[in-house]
Amino acid sequence: HLLREMADSHVERDAIACNAAVSACEKSGQWVCALQLVRDMADGRVERNTITYSALVSAFEKGTQWWQALQLLLEMVVNHVERNTTACNAAISACGKGGQWWQALQLLTEMSDICIERDTITYNAAVSACEKGRQWWHALL
Repeated sequence: HLLREMADSHVERDAIACNAAVSACEKSGQWVCALQLVRDMADGRVERNTITYSALVSAFEKGTQWWQALQLLLEMVVNHVERNTTACNAAISACGKGGQWWQALQLLTEMSDICIERDTITYNAAVSACEKGRQWWHALL
């Protein structure tokens, strides 16, 4: 509603306002709405940045849309947007929630290969993905 009001008032939308809206959708579990906002950003020529993509990956994670989370990480590469720990952690968690433990472990390895910092949340999400996939021995390796 507020973004529409901005447009109606001839106030230019910027990445900060749009990212806040995407984040609000993410926090309320509205991944479809978050996705539409990001598409609208592209249509309206509003820059999509690491914050935008991280919020959308997190929305996909909350909506158990593991495939879309992984696709979005690829889109970040194509669009020359830096992937970060937050986006990758959300994608690993999405894979775990979707029963895709091997995808979670593959992303964990890829993070190391491309020098994205892995933190406690990263490893917890990967271990959780293994647990959900009943692959406990991978969590021990």
